[in-house]
Amino acid sequence: MSTPLIIIIAISVIGLIIFLAVHFSKRNVIIRTLSKIPYKPASSLKTNDLSKVSGKALHVKAPLIAPYTGRKCVFYQIRIQQRVNSGKSSHWKTLVQDEQFQEFFIDTNGDFVIVKPSASPRNYISYLVKDTNQSSGVFNSPTPKFEAVLRRYNINPENFFGMNKRLRYEEGVIEIGERITVAGIAKWKALSEPLPEYPYSKIAALESEGKQKIIITDLPETLPNHRKR
Repeated sequence: MSTPLIIIIAISVIGLIIFLAVHFSKRNVIIRTLSKIPYKPASSLKTNDLSKVSGKALHVKAPLIAPYTGRKCVFYQIRIQQRVNSGKSSHWKTLVQDEQFQEFFIDTNGDFVIVKPSASPRNYISYLVKDTNQSSGVFNSPTPKFEAVLRRYNINPENFFGMNKRLRYEEGVIEIGERITVAGIAKWKALSEPLPEYPYSKIAALESEGKQKIIITDLPETLPNHRKR
């Protein structure tokens, strides 16, 4: 086999691997899946239909507080990684991957939908935009806020010799009032207590059923009327 042909095959294989990695990434799978589900107003949801709504996320109880930014939210995901050496190479090792959430409402123009994600059994899949990033290194000390988060998770920002570790942090949240998209199986639930500014005795819910999990994301691409650049 000639050298040029080997190079062409190698480039093609690498290109295919990159394409598959991007095509089947969690982000793009969620975008494609949601694109196949029609939007419906909350008031038009039909029981047992796979449905999708977009609107403002609202808290049912006291909201969560994101670890670094302190944003009030109903869902957050964080990851802390350290650069470690392994022989002649190095890689990013995940030290902490934390995900916290609570039940929440989606306000779709005055109509409410309730969503109740669960960790056990896990009844949802999600993708949150990671819009906050921090890092530290030998010549880059962590900010006081970043160091506070590290110590919260029992991570010493310095090594044995007192040098800064190479660390990085990412955080994604669903803030109170943020526009999000959620899909699931529609159900109508009777309200045990009335909701402020909601004069109805039943409320729509989006739930998981069988293999269909709730899909939760704040990706702008999944919102109605999103303009592609």
